[in-house]
Amino acid sequence: MDRYHALSDVTMTTLLERLEELLDGIGSDNFEVDYHSGVLTLNLGSNGTYVINKQPPNKQIWLSSPVSGPRRYDYVPATDDWRYSRDGEGFGLLMERELSDILGHEVKLGLEHVSETVE
Repeated sequence: MDRYHALSDVTMTTLLERLEELLDGIGSDNFEVDYHSGVLTLNLGSNGTYVINKQPPNKQIWLSSPVSGPRRYDYVPATDDWRYSRDGEGFGLLMERELSDILGHEVKLGLEHVSETVE
C-alpha cells in the first residue's frame, strides 16, 4: 500500500504541475485545473471536464474523460506506468492524445517511468 501511495502521489503531482504549466501557456480563463483530497479536476470549458482520482482500496487511478469515458488504471511494473487493463494503453498516452486533439497542438505530460521520480 505504501508503494501504491508513493507511485500514485507522484503521478498526480506531476500531472498537476504539467497541466498548470500547459494552462498557463494557453492563458484562457475558461480552463482550470484543481487538485484536492486526491481528486484532480481539469475543466476545459466547452470541451468538457476530466476528473482523475486515486482509488486506494483498488490500488488504481480512475479517470473520467469527456472524450473516452471512464477508465481504471493499474500500475504495471514491467512498463513502469499506469495501464488500462482492457486495451493496455497507458494513462499518460491517452491524456496526451486527447489533450493534443482538444487543444490543437502536441501535449507532453511526462507521466512515463513513474517509479524513477519516487523518492
